[in-house]
Amino acid sequence: QVQLVESGGGLVQPGGSLRLSCTYSEFSLVDYQLGWFRQAPGKEREGVSCIKNRDNSTQYADSVKCRFTISRDNAKNTVSLQMDVLKPEDTADYYCAADRSYQHILAGRADYWGQGTQVTVSS
Repeated sequence: QVQLVESGGGLVQPGGSLRLSCTYSEFSLVDYQLGWFRQAPGKEREGVSCIKNRDNSTQYADSVKCRFTISRDNAKNTVSLQMDVLKPEDTADYYCAADRSYQHILAGRADYWGQGTQVTVSS
């Protein structure tokens, strides 16, 4: 059973930074595509970023390009999301996800999800 656990959320002022981490059990996720999603109150879940397993190629939502950076460390079983120049509209619960299919990640239909970590951007 794959278990994903997020950490690193919190309260930050606009313009600040946070680094989210997601660890996963065992070492089998080296074959998985990984992604970060978020859901703000009253809104639908949206994709933030994703990263492939073979070449570490990445994709980002337009709203976070040039501000967020996704990375993975298969040796440490971790996927991270560095978030810089945070804005109030980045406030949401952030979830990591894993699936063998990159298309499933892109579609938000991953097999495995974490429980979420809350990010609040406010002065």
